[in-house]
Amino acid sequence: MIDNFKRQIDYLRISVTDRCNFRCVYCMPPEGVKFTPHWEILSLEEISRVVDAASDIGITKVRITGGEPLVRKNILDLFQYISANPLIDDISLTTNGVLFADMAENLKKSGLNRVNFSLDSLNPDNFRDITRVGNFHDVWRGINKALELNLHPVKFNVVAVRGVNDQEFGDFARLTKELPLHIRFIELMPIGECNPWAEGNFVAAAEIMQRLQEEFGTLETEMKVTGSGPAKYYRLPGAKGTIGVITAMSNHFCNSCNRLRLTANGQLRPCLYGNQEFDLKTPLRSGASREELADLIAKAIRHKPSQHHMEEGWTDRRVMSQIGG
Repeated sequence: MIDNFKRQIDYLRISVTDRCNFRCVYCMPPEGVKFTPHWEILSLEEISRVVDAASDIGITKVRITGGEPLVRKNILDLFQYISANPLIDDISLTTNGVLFADMAENLKKSGLNRVNFSLDSLNPDNFRDITRVGNFHDVWRGINKALELNLHPVKFNVVAVRGVNDQEFGDFARLTKELPLHIRFIELMPIGECNPWAEGNFVAAAEIMQRLQEEFGTLETEMKVTGSGPAKYYRLPGAKGTIGVITAMSNHFCNSCNRLRLTANGQLRPCLYGNQEFDLKTPLRSGASREELADLIAKAIRHKPSQHHMEEGWTDRRVMSQIGG
């Protein structure tokens, strides 16, 4: 479906839970956040009904997110439901990777096409400091399993934070020389827990690229890597993988945004940073038909704004894991 600004909206990001087994410093406080009661979270069957309705108006790509999606009970069933829809041609996953290795083969059998890992440090001690609880080696085992299963392209999402992981940019880049990994540096966004200190810890994509070029020389511009994301990609000479930057703040990409977000409690957000949400849970539980759900999703698309306004500050009381990454 085409929105009011001539953008083709074909991508739905689905948060299946607001629960997470990490406590990342830029996402939530050490004690965590109050989780949504289970009865308020959409069931897997309700999520699949939303996907079916969305596919009727042009959604062809689905990404499963959280919180940490792999903590959701019976999550494999959802992949099977979605993969049974012939109108959906791409099913992807964003995960912190801790549980991935042991689930990877069944995820692929259930319909998973590709995976993104959220990984902000290659140093086990720094990784633990950032996540507060995470074990780097569990994540690395999951990454190797994804490569073994050919779940390409295998991507890393690295939130760039000054004084936290900016000393590792070169280490991430060097990984792409030997492994077919696609490292994407994401500018820190003033959302939730990181809102008060985002400005002082912000690293612009231009600075990241300058640092990498000073260390490695001129990077080759790369064609877009498979997926629906906004990253601009580059390659070190002869490298097997790529380096990407996502300029969420310094040079927004709203004019090409093709996505909607479904929160775990059934609210459809046309824009991550906008406050407007469309309630799908109530009609789902009131017996709405597939056609009626499709009409509601189309309404949300018609209300998708021309761009975000992150520079005005974060007013939502929720953190990123409660909205959907």
